[in-house]
Amino acid sequence: MRILIVGGGGREHALAVKIKESPKVKEIFCAPGNAGISQVAQCLDIASEDIDGLLDFALKNDIDLTIVGPEAPLTMGIVDKFQDKGLRIFGPSKLAAEIEGSKAFSKNLMKKYQIPTAQYMVFTEENEAKAYLKEIGMPCVVKADGLAAGKGVMVCFEEEEAIQAINEIMLDKCFGSAGNKVVIEEYLEGQEVSMLAFTDGKAIIPMVSAQDHKRIFDNDQGPNTGGMGAYSPTPIYTEEIHEFVLTEVLEKTVKAMAQEGRRYKGVLYAGLMLTAKGVKVLEFNARFGDPETQVVLPRLKTDLVEIMEAVIDENLHNLNVEWSPEPAVCVVLAAKGYPGEYEKGQIITGLDQIPPEVQVFHGGTTIKDGQIVTSGGRVLGVTALGQDFQGALELAYKSIEKIHFSGMQYRKDIGRKALKKVL
Repeated sequence: MRILIVGGGGREHALAVKIKESPKVKEIFCAPGNAGISQVAQCLDIASEDIDGLLDFALKNDIDLTIVGPEAPLTMGIVDKFQDKGLRIFGPSKLAAEIEGSKAFSKNLMKKYQIPTAQYMVFTEENEAKAYLKEIGMPCVVKADGLAAGKGVMVCFEEEEAIQAINEIMLDKCFGSAGNKVVIEEYLEGQEVSMLAFTDGKAIIPMVSAQDHKRIFDNDQGPNTGGMGAYSPTPIYTEEIHEFVLTEVLEKTVKAMAQEGRRYKGVLYAGLMLTAKGVKVLEFNARFGDPETQVVLPRLKTDLVEIMEAVIDENLHNLNVEWSPEPAVCVVLAAKGYPGEYEKGQIITGLDQIPPEVQVFHGGTTIKDGQIVTSGGRVLGVTALGQDFQGALELAYKSIEKIHFSGMQYRKDIGRKALKKVL
């Protein structure tokens, strides 16, 4: 098989590495890819949102399967366009991807079908949004309705903060048209868990649990990012909680989307908050998470291509998917200034000293004058598996000591919550 992967981050690098393991696969292309991906696939100078360019390449190069990593091309309708030309592609349709593309749509769906989530209101006028703040009191959460690269969620503890968040989203348009609407939610306390699942629109196969670390600094301080690290599994995600999530969240959502005429096929990602009052859905994503993919896929023992084909062919119920019991930890190394304006072009050294049992997934890298340099905010994801969490953590952080680029920043507490729970 000839495979095309759309995207160029750490998630796509993890996908490429796992797909390369499949005996079905002969050749992998990735658009646009990065320096790390170029070691396992042929990178193409086509942007992930250039749907016509991607379609043209797939048709001319006899691509057997296209896998979409990022959310933007999904919400733009890449799956529909490929399918219209008779091409096989893994991911939800444009209508189905709106579950991530619009937080207002997602919240309204959950309300209609009684899927547990925080109380909320949707606003198109900033004055009405500000008036609502007085009604609900603080703290609260202000969210841009559309796609904002994981940064459109602002937790506000003071009313002034919430007003500023509304101004930035709706008036300053810091996230562009994603801020035409805002969702204001009640603040939930608890621990977050990411639960991803494969679904063909009927059958659902959950993946192993993971926990992301969204804030830039240790102890969950500072602004939100696309994710500074993750670990899997999540010890607080018990079998009892899993059964509830499967029936009350995943199954209900897949059925709800079908009833709405938006048959959902691909990966459904539920961002959950485990509160004192039970599980609540924070958000849905229409694709693999980043950096969750970097700790989930290394634990997958079943052929990923086989799973994706079963999703496309609506044959998922016949598959038995197996996972490694070994825990995995991923620590993200970010550029100086991230998640704000960040530096690019810094030379990365030490990658050749990483032990073979550790995988370094490239997020924002490129090759310049024969050297690997930084090109994105989240540069690398250092991922290690171990017999236990302690071993995985030690291996990941020990490996980080060998890597260097100017301004490199990373969290020192990834997985600490898991360690406290299992010790």
